[in-house]
Amino acid sequence: MPASERGGRAQAVATLVAVGLLWSTAGALIKYVTWPPAAIWGLRSGIAAVALIAIYRPSWRGLTRTEWLSAVALAATTGLFVLANKWTTAANAILIQYSAPAWAALLSAVILHERATRIDWVTIGLALCGVALFFVDQLSLAHVRGNVVALAAGVMFATNVVLLRKIARDPEGRGSALRAMILGHVIGAAAGLPFALTAPALPASGWGAMVALGLLQQTAPTILYAWAIRRVTAVEGLLIPIVEPIVSPLWVWILFAERPGAWALVGGAVVVAAVTLRGLAPSRG
Repeated sequence: MPASERGGRAQAVATLVAVGLLWSTAGALIKYVTWPPAAIWGLRSGIAAVALIAIYRPSWRGLTRTEWLSAVALAATTGLFVLANKWTTAANAILIQYSAPAWAALLSAVILHERATRIDWVTIGLALCGVALFFVDQLSLAHVRGNVVALAAGVMFATNVVLLRKIARDPEGRGSALRAMILGHVIGAAAGLPFALTAPALPASGWGAMVALGLLQQTAPTILYAWAIRRVTAVEGLLIPIVEPIVSPLWVWILFAERPGAWALVGGAVVVAAVTLRGLAPSRG
């Protein structure tokens, strides 16, 4: 491999790690902002939508049904994730959502007509066991409902990923995955901004956290990911989901002294291991 190509791949891998680190700040930033979840969702999505539209200037002509469904799923994912972070620990929110690849295996069979393999079913079983341990750890109503919301966020995230794959596979080339993602932020902004307009005033630090959520945690990773993913293998792409769920609870632990429970840590380890092993396994033919 030429030195220039090796250097390009090394830069891409480093970029993917940076993407994971940027994504991992969501839990801490969401907890820092004192607004209601819907208000945070709306302004965060609005900032990301404006920035991405300004950068990519997408055309909205000929939007397909799949693009709309994908956008709605993305908007639901971001909204539910914000709510989960307010109702349960940041560790629970990200690690339970990280079970998404297990649900994607099931949804792929329905939407893409792909048969789930044996390793898919093993992944699903392990992920379910891991998620169940989160509910053993903290049985208060607040944490249980937060865990349920995080699980719903994982299902919606999986739905979005599968629909994006469907867009990419369209034999006639209809639709754009990037356009669907931008549309998802537009929908989130339209649904949540009315709550932001009636939310209490934020201090300057709160506004700084909101700008960071919209630009550093959403917009920048989208741009960096689009550049890097074309220059690495699928296995190297696993660096992104592995970094985020591991680092996200650390930010909240450092800044807010919020410790995940022992069973939550065990459950998270099971989920991360299951999904990572599925990613390393041979793909379908």
